Amino acid sequence: MDWRENRIQSAKNGTNPMVLAEMKSGYAVIGDIQFLPGYCVLLPKREVSRLNDLTIFERSLFLTDMSLIGDAIIHVCHPLRVNYDILGNTDDAFLHAHIFPRYDWEKEERRKMPVWQYDPSNWFDEQKLFSPEKHGELKENLSHYLSKIYQK
Repeated sequence: MDWRENRIQSAKNGTNPMVLAEMKSGYAVIGDIQFLPGYCVLLPKREVSRLNDLTIFERSLFLTDMSLIGDAIIHVCHPLRVNYDILGNTDDAFLHAHIFPRYDWEKEERRKMPVWQYDPSNWFDEQKLFSPEKHGELKENLSHYLSKIYQK
């Protein structure tokens, strides 16, 4: 089975190569596409359709973990800001949170728009797909930071 067919299960069984860290609520993974370097996703430990399907305790953990991934992106990538987007109704019909760094090198009008409004070519640009050769150090640095803050 390809790890992309069930990203949560492949994170659990250790076959998802995108995993940065196991967190209390789920798995921090580096995004498949890196046109905004440092883009990450938080996958929950259990497959649910929406944030409200989690208990209040699980929600608290999920939202805290999401913000900790943002901290890692800020520390490693030094973006202008970080945008958070919680979804559950797109390609993968389960809860997941997108964590997008936004940079001062983006055109000003672009920075003011949701990342989803970027030209579709950015989402499918072979040159911007995650690869260990291009993004391995970034992945390692994000992973190291997340491991460090979880040890505190």
